[in-house]
Amino acid sequence: MKSISTSQRQNIISLASLGLSTRKIASQTGLGKSTVSQVLQEIQPERPRLHGGCPSKLSSINKRAIVQQILTGKVKSAVQATHFINFIVDSPVSSQTVRNTLKEASLKAVKKRLAFALKYQHWTVEDWKRVIWSDETKINRIGSDGQEYVWKKKGEWLISREVKGTVKFGEVEMDFMMMMRK
Repeated sequence: MKSISTSQRQNIISLASLGLSTRKIASQTGLGKSTVSQVLQEIQPERPRLHGGCPSKLSSINKRAIVQQILTGKVKSAVQATHFINFIVDSPVSSQTVRNTLKEASLKAVKKRLAFALKYQHWTVEDWKRVIWSDETKINRIGSDGQEYVWKKKGEWLISREVKGTVKFGEVEMDFMMMMRK
């Protein structure tokens, strides 16, 4: 936070006591929103921080009902919880809204993680060393898979040093299909 004068700090406090938002205080004082926010947080640590975005379609009661349905096992998935809550509320919500509600309640979908952990729980360090974690990254072990060009005169054949081997089914093969440039 940049250093501000005592009069600026008092101005922020008085504007906040009038009920002005952080954004309005910042525009009136010429200070940044983060500076105003930090001053207000120092003097009122219990002051709730407002988050942007649309208001939630679900009330706190509806959110608790969703969490309760999951925790008691009456519904097993976010999709089932969505069907449950859509019978109750006037405006239907998406299953992503229900997932967000469950995440707010610090719940996680762990079925796949648990299955993975149980399947590989007895693997040794040596077993894990043989795993390639690619994160969907393509790796070319032998050269590029892009086109490569060789300059030839019209009518000349390729010679063996200009042809690269390819790997097919674990064996190195030489592609000697001689191409003619016409």
